[in-house]
Amino acid sequence: MRCKSCESRFQDYYADTCKQCHEHNKAKVAFLGATQPASFSDVVLFASDDEAAGPIPAHKAVLVSRSPVFRAMFENEMEESLSGIIKIGEVSYLTLGAFVNYLYTAEVRLDQQFACDLFVMAEKYQVQHLKDYCQNFLVANLNWDNSLSTYTLAHRHNVKQIIDAALTVITDNMDKLTSRKEYAKLKEKDPQLVFQIYEVFLSRHSSFSCVRTVSSDDCHYW
Repeated sequence: MRCKSCESRFQDYYADTCKQCHEHNKAKVAFLGATQPASFSDVVLFASDDEAAGPIPAHKAVLVSRSPVFRAMFENEMEESLSGIIKIGEVSYLTLGAFVNYLYTAEVRLDQQFACDLFVMAEKYQVQHLKDYCQNFLVANLNWDNSLSTYTLAHRHNVKQIIDAALTVITDNMDKLTSRKEYAKLKEKDPQLVFQIYEVFLSRHSSFSCVRTVSSDDCHYW
């Protein structure tokens, strides 16, 4: 198979990165981990929704190397670049702290809400590897309880993989859909999303009916 990092072929079928790239990536993570955000920081970030929680220190070099958005911010000498203060809107202190820590260590522990919040942050600041990680977590942990909220989030950010996975869970449980509080709220707030649920359900149901009919002895379509 081919290494995802350097595209060279290697024989280990239990990994997706060759040994050389794996060691190189480990060294980069170790280097970033050795530099604590509070040590000689030259920029601070505030969660605008929770400014009382205090600043989160960071280094411009790390932010720039991990996010094209931060790179543009500092290269164009925007207000944040000159003041060294970045205010991030619509995010909690804990989420912002986890986001900054991920930029340094490439490590994060996710739960459902954290994955949603960090997914939004990763998309906003174009941190693709974190976005992919959160996306895979959301798909892998989809269930009936979180399917509607995940479906709504995915539509807001136009993520087809999550939309399709959520719709599968929802349409497999259509008999319970209308009894959910989230359904009533979604119907009121964004009826188009509800329409798509029924559209997908009817499409899949019709396809299944056609398969059954074609398989019958008389092979008629209904």
